[in-house]
Amino acid sequence: MTPQQALDVIPRLPQLYCEPFADSSQIPTHLVAQIARQHVTVALSGDGGDELFGGYNRYFWGRRIWRRVSWMPIPLRHVLAGLVRSVPADIWDGIGGRLPGVSRISRLGDKAHKLAYRLRTVGTMDDLYRSLVNEWPLDSGIIPGAKSLPTLLDHPAVVRGVAAPENRMMIWDALTYLPDDILCKVDRAAMGVSLETRVPFLDHRVAEVAWRLPLDMKIRDGQGKWALRQVLYRHVPRHLIERPKTGFGIPVNSWLRGPLRDWAEDLLGESRLRQEGYFDPKPIRQKWGEHLSGRHDWTFRLWPVLMFQAWRAREPG
Repeated sequence: MTPQQALDVIPRLPQLYCEPFADSSQIPTHLVAQIARQHVTVALSGDGGDELFGGYNRYFWGRRIWRRVSWMPIPLRHVLAGLVRSVPADIWDGIGGRLPGVSRISRLGDKAHKLAYRLRTVGTMDDLYRSLVNEWPLDSGIIPGAKSLPTLLDHPAVVRGVAAPENRMMIWDALTYLPDDILCKVDRAAMGVSLETRVPFLDHRVAEVAWRLPLDMKIRDGQGKWALRQVLYRHVPRHLIERPKTGFGIPVNSWLRGPLRDWAEDLLGESRLRQEGYFDPKPIRQKWGEHLSGRHDWTFRLWPVLMFQAWRAREPG
């Protein structure tokens, strides 16, 4: 896919989604649907497999991170987080490039700063999950006078009696991230070209079996979807299965510094943001400047603002 193809899709996103929808993989999803529609009218999707069978990295990385920080008193975490964040991301990148075993980690600085934020804000493993699924913290000041509205994440009854934090994460994802992001993204991206999608993993019989499985049949030896893998091994060569999990991402971060820069700058202009009154321009302009300089990758914070702005500017009808 080329930047021009993305540019061609972006003006259509407000009409495709009818709301400010901010998962940037909506772009390649729509383009894949366009290609598929040339040959078929109905397609199968693998969505739901991660939430039901423990496939997301946060399910097994979350516990590892928590083991490393949970022993620290909260004041000590704040001190350590401040020290980590006081070192610019590009310097962390330089340090990592000279350390054995660390040099293979891309954008170490951004990851170090994100971990520092977790150190400063989490008190339990459930807090860690919430920090992983939020892009702008409430205290960022991006929306003047903003208050946190209650969601399913705030209702204890949803996960009452569920002891394993990994299972709690899967339940929350199945009730929020899956319907509100993943299924919405695929359905509207596909229906925008009249392609219908079906989601076999979400057949109620499959879901019922998945929720009956013990956790070690989902996550084992630091790897997710263990039960699904055992089935696949019967039919698919292992080298096609045993690969690192990769999201359906596109290089929006670099495009925002290149072919999408003028489009984004127009939507994020300080006077425009101030006049419209929804956002405080200061934190947004700060993140935008840091992103353009290459010091940080703030795509995941900037894209929701851009999609809101593009939705507001959409043509009526």
